[in-house]
Formats: sequence, structure tokens, C-alpha cells
Amino acid sequence: MSLTEIKIKNAKPAEKPIRLWDSGGLYLEINPKSGGKWWRLKYRFGGKEKRLSFGVYPDVGLKDARERRDEARKLLAADVDPGENRKAVKKAKEENAANSFEVIAREWLSKYSSRWSEGHCDRLLKSFERDIFPWIGSKPVAEIKAPELLATLQRIENRGALETAHRIRSNCGQVFKYAIATARAEHNPASDLTGALPPVKGGHLASTTDPKKVGELLRILDGYQGTLIVSCALKLAPLLFVRPGELRHMKWENIDFAEAEWRFIVTKTKTPLIVPLARQALTTLQEIRPLTGSGVYVFPSPRTHNKPMSDNAILSALRRCGIEKNEMSGHGFRAMARTILDEVLHVRPDYIEHQLAHAVRDPNGRAYNRTAHLEERKKMMQQWADYLDELKAGIVVRRMEIE
Repeated sequence: MSLTEIKIKNAKPAEKPIRLWDSGGLYLEINPKSGGKWWRLKYRFGGKEKRLSFGVYPDVGLKDARERRDEARKLLAADVDPGENRKAVKKAKEENAANSFEVIAREWLSKYSSRWSEGHCDRLLKSFERDIFPWIGSKPVAEIKAPELLATLQRIENRGALETAHRIRSNCGQVFKYAIATARAEHNPASDLTGALPPVKGGHLASTTDPKKVGELLRILDGYQGTLIVSCALKLAPLLFVRPGELRHMKWENIDFAEAEWRFIVTKTKTPLIVPLARQALTTLQEIRPLTGSGVYVFPSPRTHNKPMSDNAILSALRRCGIEKNEMSGHGFRAMARTILDEVLHVRPDYIEHQLAHAVRDPNGRAYNRTAHLEERKKMMQQWADYLDELKAGIVVRRMEIE
């Protein structure tokens, strides 16, 4: 005779376990000590008698228990052991949870957090928690496809935060790359979405001029995980503060290691310029010299050494480091140097303007030649490089805060 809700509620524990049978192998077992009521299924598979638990009454009611029994018997009819099937499903769920996008994103953030500022890490995590995790965070990272990721990014775009959508696409791309590197995914769907979002309208070139933030920026750049060529370019960009196009077109033949100078013709003004090379700049050039020194360009294209790297290489590297568009651009290193050299280090403005290759004229209205104030500019460039080292180490900022 089948069970009823009344019969189950009225059942009391005894000295020994009591089994109240329903049908199809389903029964309710009452514990003699606690009085707990457990749903179980008795079945045979492979010539052996087995048991399968369906949970505790009343959390699992009679109707639910019968539905679970019927599902198990369908598996038996298909020659599948329901007990082993449950173990396999549980294992798959655990593996999927361990390889979910959210788990891997948090792991990636934790792994690289020491290379970024605390504020930058907090912003990254909050953007993921607000805009990504609620929609694709629980999905196995290997199962996320480009259309699903695009739909998530378009939610951000639709609320008017297009720059944020572009930035988060880049951040998601880093998570997918990390998943691929750790053998938990095979493809990066973020890379398939290049051009899928509307472009951000251009504005003023961003620059970081606060010394404390500059220190954070330099520490982030030091943690760049890309190629040596781009890594060295990122190190020289703040040291030399030339235009991005001038940096990427730097040629070995124009570098004089003995005089610690880089001489070239400024494309914009067609005038010659001498860039004094501080010790730190020379060290970076010596680092990359074995790799590209036999070619024309210091920073050649990865496709051919007969051309310089692309004009977007520095900007893309900044974005991969998690540096937002409104924080710094490739051109922004010039504004950063000009502001701090003037307002913090109190260098004569005409020295700075000469080094920026801006038009500077003498009292008679004549343009200075390229060697004007060269010795003073050499001192300025070394002072600048030393100051950046102090900012990166936090020395200057701490001293300023104490004062």
C-alpha cells in the first residue's frame, strides 16, 4: 500500500529503524534516536542491491520523492546506474564551478594584485562584480562564446558607459588568456569582439600628473607581462617623454652610447632634436639591444624587423595593464613630464620646452639650435629619471606626506 502524507506525519520512531514502503523501491526510513525521516530508493544494478538517498522529509515531500524515484528508474531502464550518475553529475558541477569565469577572474586578480595599486585592484573587482559576474560569472569559462560576452558588454553600452564597456572587454580578455595559459580554456572570445562595440569618440589625450598616481602607474608598467620589445618601450616612454611616433621609430643608428644621446629629426617640425639619455634609459636600451640591435629599429614590428611596431602598441599595452583611457595615453607622458618638471621639480620652463621639441626662440626672435642648453638638459633628464625611480619606490610620496 502506498504512503500518504498523513501516514508519514503520524509515524513515530521506535527502538529500531522503521521503513515505510511506498512503491517502485521507494521507502521512508525513520531514525530511532533522532526521529529523522530519510527518503531512500532500493534498486538492483549489475546483479547487486544498492541504495540511493533522496533527502529528508519534510524538506523533500512525498511528491518530490516520487519524482526523483521515477527519474532514477528511467536511468535504470537505460542501463545507467543512478547512484554513479549522481556522482558523475556532482563531479561535473564541482569542476564547472572551479572553472567558472568568476573563480578564474578572482584567481587572476589575486595573482597579479601585487603588481597593481590597491585602488586599481578594487576598481577592477568592482567592475567585474557589477557588470560581468551576475551574467556570466557562474558559467564554465571554456563554454562562454563571443555572442554571450557581447550581450553582457552591450548592457554596459546601453546605459551610456561605452568607455567602460571597452575597458571591461579588455579585462575579460586578460582573464580568458589566463584561463588558456592554465589549461582551462582554449579560446579567447573577447578577441573575437574587436570592432563589435562602437568606437569611443576622441577627446583630450589623458595624462597622469599627480606624483602619487605616477608612482602607481610606473609600478603597473613594471609588471607588464607582454613582449620584451613592448616592455622596454613602456619603460622608455615616461623617461624620454617624446611623441609616441618618435619613440616607435627610434633607430639604433641614431643612438650614441658613448655620449648618452639620441639624435633624430622631429617629424612634426622637421627640426633636429637631441634627447639626453639618463642612466636608466641606457640600461633599458642595453637590455633590448641583443634582441633588436642587429636591425634598423629599436622597437620593430613583430611581423617584420624592417618596420617599426604599430602606432597602437603602447596604447594597447596600457589597456592590457588595466590603465584606463581617462588615466593615461601614449602622448600623455609628455604632459606628465612637462607638468611635474615645472611645478614639482622647478626646472626652467625653456629647458623643458626645448626637450619637448617645442618652438622656443631667443630674445631676438630667432629659433635656438638643437644644442641649446644641452648640458642643463642632460642634468634635467637624469634628475627626471631619478625622480621617477623615487616615485616608483614610494620614497618621494612618503616624504611629501610626512612634510
